[in-house]
Amino acid sequence: MNQEFQHALKAEDLEAIRRFPKADLHNHGWAGAAPEAVAAILGRRPAVLDRRLTSMDEMHAWAHDHFGNPDPSLRPQLFEAAFARAARDGLSRFEIGDDVWAITLDGSADNVTNLLKRAHNRGAPDVEWIPQLAMSRHCRIEDIRRWMEPFLELRFYRTLDLSGDEFAQPIENFKPLYRLARANGLRLKAHIGEWGDADSVRRAVEELELDEVQHGIAAADSPAVMRFLADHRIRLNICPTSNLMLSRVETLASHPIRKLFDTGVRVTINTDDMAMFGQSVSHEFLNLYKAGCLNEKELDQVRENGLSD
Repeated sequence: MNQEFQHALKAEDLEAIRRFPKADLHNHGWAGAAPEAVAAILGRRPAVLDRRLTSMDEMHAWAHDHFGNPDPSLRPQLFEAAFARAARDGLSRFEIGDDVWAITLDGSADNVTNLLKRAHNRGAPDVEWIPQLAMSRHCRIEDIRRWMEPFLELRFYRTLDLSGDEFAQPIENFKPLYRLARANGLRLKAHIGEWGDADSVRRAVEELELDEVQHGIAAADSPAVMRFLADHRIRLNICPTSNLMLSRVETLASHPIRKLFDTGVRVTINTDDMAMFGQSVSHEFLNLYKAGCLNEKELDQVRENGLSD
């Protein structure tokens, strides 16, 4: 625990908060860059979501209207901007990667990986980078496997994530991919319980043998599921502003991270898509403190939760 970090929160000093080690373990590729950086690279006006949405479809429509489909040639700049954002916010750990589908853009797993390595070296060489492979629920399993295998052969990536519409296809469909990733030494995570219910969180953890859950906030609706997560040391990587702006929670003051923390579930605080939501990790800590959701000592514990596996 760090009393100076706690003092920075109590003083509501954002710049001081930025000086302390933090992690961002839940964000999505180049969308982890700051909004103004993305706008400059794309030649658009800066945009941050300023109204609450109610569905993934609305979110995708907003992103398309404001970001479009970026020219693949801009990907190096966008990823470098994401790493640079991490450095500016004082992150000591940054988990970021790309969807395995990116192999269709850059030609090979080596090309995708080298793009990410260069972006890290240019944008945040002193920040610990946790390379992540991502998968999209809407893709066919056979396609994902074909794209994934060349990445696994590199023995470079450390985690696997699954995102997209939670209801696109049954979670059981992804078991072979997760077994393959486990056999290759990857830490396993998936987006669950953002739109689904508490039972879907437990089912995904059991079926896919997850180490972590992205979001997972629906677990707060079930004491039994919360106990299960706490007993099995399953970490939930939570994105408060994203949950608020996508209408998954009513207010930050009533965010279920409070209930999860009290039940002993390991939780961390993350950004999701900073390019869209405009809140850094330091902002997220300060926002929860100012809302009275967690106090400075509790937030310090949450900060430490993100600094180790």
